[in-house]
Amino acid sequence: MNWILLIIAGLFEVAFAFCLGKAKEATGNEMYLWYVGFLAALAISMILLVKATQTLPIGTAYAVWTGIGAVGTVLVGIFVFKEPATFLRILFISTLIGSIIGLKVVSH
Repeated sequence: MNWILLIIAGLFEVAFAFCLGKAKEATGNEMYLWYVGFLAALAISMILLVKATQTLPIGTAYAVWTGIGAVGTVLVGIFVFKEPATFLRILFISTLIGSIIGLKVVSH
């Protein structure tokens, strides 16, 4: 169950990065709404991370959480913010995904 919480926490990390990107593009009240979304996603992500680390090793949980956030944020950048999807970016993101899966496999 805590692995599921950790994955959801990682997805909320992607959400707060997305909100930061949208806030950067927005102006006026819309910008503030994106910052509110950022704070809400940040709070949810942290609460779920804390909950997951009650039974998972902190080093593994933190690495998986940041890995999910990094992979998800790069994908959001590519698909939403039209950042380049170069061969090397995809290669290193693939390596990171393999590392996240490896940490899950070797953790008890």
